[in-house]
Amino acid sequence: MPEVVVFLGPSLSQVKAEEAFPLQADWRPPARRGDIYRAAREGAKIILLIDGVFFQDSSVAHKEVIYALEAGARVLGASSMGALRASELDVYGMEGVGLIYQAYKSGRLVSDDEVALTFDPFTYEPRSEPLVNIRFNLEEAWQRGVISKASRDRLLRCAQALYFPERSYERMMEGAAGLVAEEEVERFREFLAHSQRDFKMEDALEALKRAKEIAEE
Repeated sequence: MPEVVVFLGPSLSQVKAEEAFPLQADWRPPARRGDIYRAAREGAKIILLIDGVFFQDSSVAHKEVIYALEAGARVLGASSMGALRASELDVYGMEGVGLIYQAYKSGRLVSDDEVALTFDPFTYEPRSEPLVNIRFNLEEAWQRGVISKASRDRLLRCAQALYFPERSYERMMEGAAGLVAEEEVERFREFLAHSQRDFKMEDALEALKRAKEIAEE
């Protein structure tokens, strides 16, 4: 019977997860509809939802999370599908972790599109950049004075205009040609080379830390 079940994929590799927080867990791929329900039926005590499918298959249903909570499981969510579901279901007892969860909860983020990306179906390596990472890195670059507020907003609109499987920093910057001064684009490119953050990965690591704390209670 699995005590801890973690649904993980493109946000963080299992190898990095286990290196950061050695956790006796049943590591499973991005959750599809019914996976949370099955984990609860199998007797999981802690269910950590990080990654889940969006458009490739039916996504995790709200009712199955509520079923797991009613069955006595601690259900945590962060980073991607987990952050989205936690922002919707924390009133029922699901625990949200991380910056992305907080942004959904506050209403700063609204759309599923913010965390959507494409990934290799075998290795789970990301093939596109999630909008939320782009958004928060643009925000950080603006706060550091790398780009202006107007350029931040224009670059973000260029990223939003891209279909999620095609999103990347380079395509966003190409789309900003003529809208953002070339020197600012180059400064942002330099910022990415040295200071880019992966916010989805950071939240996934924070959630694993929290799951480990609960498991050791």
